[in-house]
Amino acid sequence: MPSPFFHTPPVAEADSLAVLHLRRENLVPITLRDTADDGYAEGAVTNTRFGSFPHTTLIGSQWGSQVRASKVDTGTRGRKLKEAKLEAAARAEASATPGESTPVGSGEDAATKKRKSESVHNVGPLSPTKKMRQAGETAPAEPQAAVEAGSGFAHLVQPTPESWTSSLDHRTQVVYTPDYSYVLQRLRVKPGDTIIEAGAGSGSFTHAAARAVFNGYPPDAQSAGGKHGRVCSFEYHAPRVETLRQEITDHGLDGAVTLTHRDVYIQGFLLANDSSPRASAIFLDLPAPWKALEHITRKSPTTPLDPDTIAHICTFSPCIEQVQATMAAMRKAGWIEIQMVEVMNKRIDVRRERVGLKEEGLRGVNANPATVEESIGRLREIEAKLNEFHAKKTPVKAGDTNGHGAGDAAKKTLSKAERLLLIKQEVDGRKLYKEGNLAHRTESEVKTHTSYLVFAILPMQWDEKDDLALLADEASASDK
Repeated sequence: MPSPFFHTPPVAEADSLAVLHLRRENLVPITLRDTADDGYAEGAVTNTRFGSFPHTTLIGSQWGSQVRASKVDTGTRGRKLKEAKLEAAARAEASATPGESTPVGSGEDAATKKRKSESVHNVGPLSPTKKMRQAGETAPAEPQAAVEAGSGFAHLVQPTPESWTSSLDHRTQVVYTPDYSYVLQRLRVKPGDTIIEAGAGSGSFTHAAARAVFNGYPPDAQSAGGKHGRVCSFEYHAPRVETLRQEITDHGLDGAVTLTHRDVYIQGFLLANDSSPRASAIFLDLPAPWKALEHITRKSPTTPLDPDTIAHICTFSPCIEQVQATMAAMRKAGWIEIQMVEVMNKRIDVRRERVGLKEEGLRGVNANPATVEESIGRLREIEAKLNEFHAKKTPVKAGDTNGHGAGDAAKKTLSKAERLLLIKQEVDGRKLYKEGNLAHRTESEVKTHTSYLVFAILPMQWDEKDDLALLADEASASDK
């Protein structure tokens, strides 16, 4: 099957990967199932802090759509499963032959059997499903329709390297989107290239690199030939290798990712069949990347580099001492254009701030007086409304023009509801995008980690034979 990270269908399908977007920093990856024996009448259900979401309400929905939570009986699911197991045990015991006795050493006496029988038969009135089970019939495979709950929702998001990075299980330190997007750009990675990744960890960079180099599936996933993009990933920790290998298979990345269990410090970067990856880009997420640099050389017969292209490398180190040791090793090995970069990700909120009494009742504004004149005008309105209130309580004498007279009563001020309605009617003719002051604010708490990226370039090997070949080509070209 094609990988959902490369070919995403327009709607969510059964037995495919999806991501539930609950909050900005809370995403949950799920595998959609149309049927499941989880004890729910609605079939497979994903429970979150914002509600329960049966998979039948997610399958067939468009990506990015908002899905409402459903009413699901989560409190008695465990009890129902336990009752079902007890019923199955009772049926198995009842179907045994009369002459069959309990094996010696089983630990069950008559009292134990009696308690089991009572626990099976004294569970209250039987539901239709239980009656069907006791009668030997199979329960209906189709789950019942989900009933929408009064609150709670989530957004159904398609699987991408970005959404996967925000939702995956952190088995190690994760390379986040701001880092790996910059790394892939600096490494000049393009479709059809081969990139080496050492220190696969949780697989965040693996998924992003696979998308960057993908240009179609090779005829043979194990073949090293052709110009199909590949990610040659190396990891020394065996449990992490098994977990990541299963995720790669589940996500359909077998044709684009080759995962090898190997300690690159000692064994280098050859593949499992001792063939060279012939890579043009290297990303080292290792505690001591300078120890692995001795294997990334063009002079070695087991070099993992492509001899016909320039090699770009990036190391990912959280400590400046690691950076110093890595850069010193790069200089000795002949790497050039060595640079260190630190990526600090900050979210900046840009908006237009509109302040004034004419903004009252509108969203995203501050309905305070913008100037002294506006404040004085509002005070005069309040005073006039107060005079109007007292004028209704005090009878007006004939010819009385002093105090609360008929002239003041005629100047009726607008009520709050009338004033808000008038503001909403006037806002249609205003150009709000030009009003107010343009302001920007950074988030109060920056959620990121500090890591240093070291970039370098290794030129192609050039010797006297290459000079002679170049001179010969120039001579033949001049003769023509």
